[in-house]
Amino acid sequence: MSWGTILLIVLIFLAAIVLAGVSLRRDPGRRGSAPGKGHHTLRSDYNSGMGGGNSAEWQVPRDPQAYAKRFIPKGKTK
Repeated sequence: MSWGTILLIVLIFLAAIVLAGVSLRRDPGRRGSAPGKGHHTLRSDYNSGMGGGNSAEWQVPRDPQAYAKRFIPKGKTK
């Protein structure tokens, strides 16, 4: 591999990092959803294209503390 090719790969990698940083700083408040009462309904669809597939729908609480509590095993106090 020549030095020119290595330099090009490094420049592309650095440009991707810079663009990702700019994108995150441009819209910091637009990521995620606002906390509140009630639930969010999430949906997942899968289709293999060969006649198979699956569809699922579930709800998660909008309150971040209630959402985090779902990951704590039952019977765990601290």
